[in-house]
Amino acid sequence: MSTENPWKKEVEELDEIVDSFDQGEVSVDDLFAKLERATAIIESLEARLKVTKEKVDELSPRLSAIADQE
Repeated sequence: MSTENPWKKEVEELDEIVDSFDQGEVSVDDLFAKLERATAIIESLEARLKVTKEKVDELSPRLSAIADQE
């Protein structure tokens, strides 16, 4: 079983794409494919952030209630 963090893997892939743009390593033929992949990664990361924020927002009142009891 892999312990690789999918979030970390996507961020690393996005960093590689950005680095290739910064270094001018992207050919015109690869430009659209790399932009498309970068967009998909960003959308995936944003969706995960949204779900995580919703979970944190759900737990925050419970944590506050615990803290108030102490």
